[in-house]
Amino acid sequence: MEVNIERADRVKNLPPYFFAEIDKMIDRAREEGVDVISFGIGDPDLPTPDHIVTAMKEAVSDPSTHSYPSYEGLYEFREAVCDWYDERFSVNLDPEAEIVSLIGSKEGLAHFPFCYINKGDLALVPDPAYPVYETAVVMAGGSTVSLPMTPENDFLVDLSEVPEEKLKKAKLLFINYPNNPTGAVANREFFREIVDYARKYEFLVVHDAAYSEIGFDGHEPPSFLEVEGAKEVGIEFGSLSKTFNMTGWRLGWALGNEEMIDALSTIKTNVDSGVFEAIQRAGITALKGDKSCIEKMQEVYKKRRDLLVSGLNDLGWDVKPNKGSFYLWIEIPESYEDSQEFSEDVFKETGVFLTPGIGYGDAGERFVRLALTVTEERIKEALDRLEEFFKLRR
Repeated sequence: MEVNIERADRVKNLPPYFFAEIDKMIDRAREEGVDVISFGIGDPDLPTPDHIVTAMKEAVSDPSTHSYPSYEGLYEFREAVCDWYDERFSVNLDPEAEIVSLIGSKEGLAHFPFCYINKGDLALVPDPAYPVYETAVVMAGGSTVSLPMTPENDFLVDLSEVPEEKLKKAKLLFINYPNNPTGAVANREFFREIVDYARKYEFLVVHDAAYSEIGFDGHEPPSFLEVEGAKEVGIEFGSLSKTFNMTGWRLGWALGNEEMIDALSTIKTNVDSGVFEAIQRAGITALKGDKSCIEKMQEVYKKRRDLLVSGLNDLGWDVKPNKGSFYLWIEIPESYEDSQEFSEDVFKETGVFLTPGIGYGDAGERFVRLALTVTEERIKEALDRLEEFFKLRR
């Protein structure tokens, strides 16, 4: 006899993970023979650089890497990240106490609210935003205060618009620059304002810097930790996924405030394990080795961005080029009510997938996101299909 046990409320109240549902829909279409061109999930199509792959092969062949890894990560890996932060951002960090390795930064972002959020506690979350921020807070028993980001404020979080009683109650603030999904960037002055707010209202700052090495048109994304006082109030999450095209490798870190790092480490030691040591050794090679692959990656994305922006504007859109991350965030035609309807119509008629902005929050309702993880040849094909789509509606 089948035993029927009701799921926990925390699971029942969770929506299906947005990107997982997108994957399923695209897979079904491909199985039906559709030639899909997907600007959907931001998974780099460029390969991991050869010197990193070679280091991984050597490390896997070493039996010493086959044992349980340490929870906090190899000291040599943590040291390599700290050295890179010193070189790249002039930020000095203690590899013993101010960093922990992660199985990709998503894992750490999802675990972090459990360190500080009790039932009924508040967290400040941008809208639109990477869905994991809000989901993790809700899973931990808290609730979120939405921070709408609009083109008028360059998609920067504006805490002056938040009621003071909410700021006083908030425990955490999530920010993310260069931004997913909008492609917006932030400067040091913005981060200084965030630090001032955090000190005044006594909340902690969580900066997701997964796209720190993807900047265009002269913009070099700064670290939140560059700002004086940032380490007193916050931590920064980073990853090798987008920087070195290592999304499947699952290697990242959190660093900054020592107490916050210790709290996250406490959660990790109780619920998961460390990163496979061979992957960490490859990560060391990435951080200490030849960085020319980063410049080449940026050049590829810039060419794709310029091609796509020019083509979409020729079709009647008013698209501004992003200065960071590899996403374009564009408004849907006025003839459509919402992003889901527009995305579905485009996909059904053209096989071109544009991610509906509603998946990132209510403020994304009239937008779609396009990832620059598609070759120039396929971008041209997608633009041709979109031109036919709009011809039929004129």
